[in-house]
Amino acid sequence: MTELSHTDTDESPSTGGRWAAGEDPAKRKQILDGARRVFMKLGFDAASMNDVTRDAGVSKGTLYVYFANKEELFTAMIESERAAFVASMRTALAEHGDIESGLHDFGTSFVMHLTDEKVISAMRTVLGVRDRMPALCQRFFNGPENLRTILCDYLARYVEAGRLEISDIDLAAGQFLDLCSGGFFKFRLFGSMEHAPPRHEIERVINGAIRVFMAAYGANPRR
Repeated sequence: MTELSHTDTDESPSTGGRWAAGEDPAKRKQILDGARRVFMKLGFDAASMNDVTRDAGVSKGTLYVYFANKEELFTAMIESERAAFVASMRTALAEHGDIESGLHDFGTSFVMHLTDEKVISAMRTVLGVRDRMPALCQRFFNGPENLRTILCDYLARYVEAGRLEISDIDLAAGQFLDLCSGGFFKFRLFGSMEHAPPRHEIERVINGAIRVFMAAYGANPRR
């Protein structure tokens, strides 16, 4: 029996039946994990579908059941990475009842993620195909749910509660993200900063960003 036919008859844990071809989430994750390693190591242009099959440990037939071509696989891999991080950030903010501690954890996680070597490599790869795949670049940086929309929702809660005074929440969210990322992102992206900044330096920048943000938007009875 070939691996392709095995994929067609994988057990479905939720129904006790069989996964239809191309619908087994575990197999899809296995392929995406392999694709991530290959694309991060070789880049989009140098990587091939054969490289992915070897790294992921699947047959070429199985790979093409899930993804029609390299572009589709790359897009799915990038979207999976982006969605996972966005979901984790939304969960983290939902657990905070104090705005400053929420902004601190959000900002710290944001900068640590933004300057991580794997993320920097992914961004460089995405930017390298921007002329051929402009929609992917747009979705990667400005998807329907992204860090900015999550932060807007968080800030809106405190505006409604009277803890913040913000007339343009989208603008304020963008300002806080810029305050947090500072020079870290561009220095990392373009190679001027070889390694991710140490935690204490990130904390210093985030704490300063919160002070500036709250000075501008914190509710003040005297206003």
